[in-house]
Amino acid sequence: MGQALRNIGIVSGVTMVSRVLGLVREMVIAAIFGASALASAFVTAFTMPNLFRRLLGEGALTAAFVPTLQEETKRRGYTGALALVNEVATWVGVTTLALAGTAMALLSAQGWWGAGLEAAGVEADTVERWRLGARFAVVLFPYMTMVCLAAVFSAALQTRDRFLEPALNPVWLNLAMIGLLLVGVRAAGVDGEARMYWLCAGVLVGGAMQMIVPGLALMRLGWRPRWAPARSEGVRQIAKLMVPTLFGSAIYLVNTTLSRLLGLSLDDAAATLLNLSTRVMELPIGVFALAVSTVVFPLIAKHAAEGRQDLLAADYRRGMRLILLVNVPAAVGLIVLAKPFTRVLFERGAFTPEHTAMMAPVLAASVIALPFLAFVSLALRAFYARKDTRTPVRAAWWSFLTNMALSLALMGWLGAPGLALGATGAVVVQAAYLQTHLAREHEGLAFRHLVGHLAKVCAASAVMALAVLAAGWAWRTVLGTGGGREAAGLFVLIALGAAVFFAAAWAFRVEGREEVLGMIRRRLGGRRGRVA
Repeated sequence: MGQALRNIGIVSGVTMVSRVLGLVREMVIAAIFGASALASAFVTAFTMPNLFRRLLGEGALTAAFVPTLQEETKRRGYTGALALVNEVATWVGVTTLALAGTAMALLSAQGWWGAGLEAAGVEADTVERWRLGARFAVVLFPYMTMVCLAAVFSAALQTRDRFLEPALNPVWLNLAMIGLLLVGVRAAGVDGEARMYWLCAGVLVGGAMQMIVPGLALMRLGWRPRWAPARSEGVRQIAKLMVPTLFGSAIYLVNTTLSRLLGLSLDDAAATLLNLSTRVMELPIGVFALAVSTVVFPLIAKHAAEGRQDLLAADYRRGMRLILLVNVPAAVGLIVLAKPFTRVLFERGAFTPEHTAMMAPVLAASVIALPFLAFVSLALRAFYARKDTRTPVRAAWWSFLTNMALSLALMGWLGAPGLALGATGAVVVQAAYLQTHLAREHEGLAFRHLVGHLAKVCAASAVMALAVLAAGWAWRTVLGTGGGREAAGLFVLIALGAAVFFAAAWAFRVEGREEVLGMIRRRLGGRRGRVA
């Protein structure tokens, strides 16, 4: 157990570093390119290969490969497991190279499909943005093969209790993108498109590092790369396990790609603003929702395996209470502080005050989804614990249809905030669908058990919002917002908001408040112990 806790600590710590570096990366890109057509074209171009990282590196492949590799180790020993690594790597390499090559060929035919779009009446500015995104995507698609092979090597390392190298993968990508972009600023001068190709080169260098570092670590454990296009029992089992998850994840991929393409067709800034809002949201999601799911999922999986539905429901409700306790006030705080948050993080260089005014409502519309995204993350695990993969796929379909309908309906009226609201509405529908079907499985999983808790959390969040709004007005009136006063004020307001929320949570007797503070104390105590 001690080793497991240390591994969780390693992954959590490196994940936090990666999230922060990802935010820094977006800050640097925003400072250099602003919310321009170049930035939006890059965001859209990077969406597809980057989502394959989430689809495989953080999803279906790892979930199917790790248990199969463990079984292969028991059945055929370590040598047999290494042989399976080569078989899977061969098939992943062949498949992703074929997909990347096909996509690059289609995207390179700009003259053909560009003329078709113009003939169909699409505005010339929109066609040019799509052409620009296609040029960047042709350069970026090889990243897909690199990151999928990195997923194979990282999953193999995890079965050998090696978690550091896999956890570092996003760090290499962020460092490479930041480094080569800064080099490109000096090398390319004022040529914006040339600078963007340096950023694309950073993606490819980062992808190579993501593949090479875990590959070398695996070689130190005895693995040697071999061409092995065998359809062994292990390969067939992995393919079978991947299908349901791949299907559901593919709907998410199409969902995200749709939002980016609609944003790119809307105006120069929309895709960039949607991307920056998503990046801001990922920080609390990655820190809190992942931590709760990591603790609760093994418990509910164990109860499901033992047929102890009452205990499963109790631990599910406990996890949901913690998720709501953290993510509802986080969403309210980001809505209230959307403009100063955007100004402090991104308003510099090419990202102007006009861009801040455009992004603040996009961020506010996006973060409404924050508690629902966290809710979905645990609800999905409840289905997986019960070995139900069909319901999550149906929920993903309803989410996609909702996103498409709302985005098309709202984008012409509200612009980029309309696209953000479309994505938010899709997550709300997904959460409602999953929760409704969970309640049908067991009465203890019904949401009515959480209504009182949610009402108290919302009341405490409202008190916090009023306190932050009043304090923000007082700060601006007395000290202004110039220089570093904006950043200092934001820090003070966040600290004040957290203090007021927990004071209100104590006054309202919100369940789970002691557990959250206990986790913070253990975290701080652990750090002091390590320092000592």
